[in-house]
Amino acid sequence: MSFSTQNIPQLPPDPLFGLKARYTADSRSDKVDLGIGAYRDNDGKPWVLPAVSRAETLLKEDPLYNHEYLPISGFAEFTSAAAKVILGDDSPALKENRVVSIQSLSGTGALHVVGAFVKKFYKINSTDKEPVIYLSDPTWANHVQIFDTLGLQIAKYPYWNDATKSLDLAGFLDAIKSAPKHSVFLLHACAHNPTGLDPTQDEWKQILDALAQYQHLPLFDSAYQGFASGSLDKDNWARVGAVHLVLPEKDEKLSKAVSSQLQKIIRSEISNPPAYGAKVVGKILNSPDLRKQWEADLITMSTRIHKMRVALRDELVRLGTPGNWDHIVNQQGMFSFTGLKKEQVAKLESDHGIYLVGSGRASIAGLNENNVKRVAAAIDQVVRV
Repeated sequence: MSFSTQNIPQLPPDPLFGLKARYTADSRSDKVDLGIGAYRDNDGKPWVLPAVSRAETLLKEDPLYNHEYLPISGFAEFTSAAAKVILGDDSPALKENRVVSIQSLSGTGALHVVGAFVKKFYKINSTDKEPVIYLSDPTWANHVQIFDTLGLQIAKYPYWNDATKSLDLAGFLDAIKSAPKHSVFLLHACAHNPTGLDPTQDEWKQILDALAQYQHLPLFDSAYQGFASGSLDKDNWARVGAVHLVLPEKDEKLSKAVSSQLQKIIRSEISNPPAYGAKVVGKILNSPDLRKQWEADLITMSTRIHKMRVALRDELVRLGTPGNWDHIVNQQGMFSFTGLKKEQVAKLESDHGIYLVGSGRASIAGLNENNVKRVAAAIDQVVRV
């Protein structure tokens, strides 16, 4: 048997990076990129956080700095400090040594490692039956690919109510109640991707209580802590862990066993995790002055993005654009589920050079004081057609 297009079909471009490719190829000088979820400053340029620049300088000036391999479990100064950011300095789980942490290759890698661990060891009632993993509808598109490639069974729970542009809490809770016991629910800790819509604290209490009552395993994807609201604690309110596994009780033997299995997954996939980024973050989180600068940087970014949300909503209101656009301001984080239809998104791209995902998800970070009115005017035009 030989390789051929019959047994290796060509896949279509990744929707997000295909969008980026079309944006890059567009020769219009006033084009706007609202697709890729990367922070941009008010000039539309990538922004290196001052805390990161300072940390990199300190690392390069350190005579002991090197590029040696890290342990398979990663850079301890990074993983221990990251656990405190995620769980809080006063976390009982940390104080009782019930947290197993391991460094991964990016957030996507973290989800893949956890998925592989769940598939192998999280069996229902000590049987060989694997759990169903529930993803929000909608969710980040790559979530589906990550768990599907691992062979996990995937289901959806209601999240976005398109008619009201709000959380479908009743549908969410019903899915928790009807799911097979010991299912896995993937939750967005804050700044839900793609909707930008997060549960309130009261809604989180209902969701977490239901998950506990029906004996499900919550798995938090934590990509935007501090970036959503500017406050690490506020964005951290609902969180249990991401790459950090919290054991139900202190068990040193179990802790070592879990750690060894996670290290085996890391070793078989990437050998050992990359050092440079971990050392930068470790330097920031373990240096009081750099930590303070980083927290200020988070406020700078989250404040600018919220300002753009307000500016876009206000301009749409000023133009009298049909519909209610308050949901843009009520959402938080980098993304907004605008409510625009696929054909409207297509016209924004073809007629105005404004690029966003076909679902209507827009990266608010791509807006700035120089383009927000033009974007609003273009949205107004496509909505009225």
